[in-house]
Amino acid sequence: MSSPTLSELAQEHLLEKLDVFKVKGRDKRGRNVLLIIGKHFPARMVSSDVLKNYLKEKIYPKLGEKPFSVVYIHTDVQRSENFPGISVLRSIYDAIPTNVKDNLEAVYFLHPGLQARLFLATFGRLFFNGGLYSKLKYVSRLEFLWDHVRRQEIKVPEFVHDHDDELEYRPMMDYGLESDHPRVYSEPPSMDPISVYSMRCIA
Repeated sequence: MSSPTLSELAQEHLLEKLDVFKVKGRDKRGRNVLLIIGKHFPARMVSSDVLKNYLKEKIYPKLGEKPFSVVYIHTDVQRSENFPGISVLRSIYDAIPTNVKDNLEAVYFLHPGLQARLFLATFGRLFFNGGLYSKLKYVSRLEFLWDHVRRQEIKVPEFVHDHDDELEYRPMMDYGLESDHPRVYSEPPSMDPISVYSMRCIA
């Protein structure tokens, strides 16, 4: 994450305005859902301290003391724009209160992409404890998300529906054989195994 130029109050207002985090709806087991829209996260404009305080003050209290699940929408997340970085994610995870961690029962990761899957399969257990990693469930299509979450209670942004439709026509995007980022066509894809497993490739 870059050093923000906004005041802490302005950063908090920005998170609120962009609706990055929202406790909304329930899953099929009746648990509250914390919805996270990855594309909306302003990584260059919000500090990790402000983010941690925002979650502590605005989000965790809404979860209460009951079990809950997370729906994380990874659609269109770009490393340079809205991905905070591995060290920031780890510090945020470490700052989550124990009772909140204990109540988290499932993380539904929508539209993960091949690179995110490779990263988590390779480094996930190193950065997050086994308890969290075991709760992670990849969801490649919206139709499969609705098997776990009550559709009528969760509003998904239109760009997520659009991407889902595109995947139906270009299924190789799921496996990294066809990219959804046009800029990569300007040069041949690298087959270097180091770059494949690089932490920088998570997005």
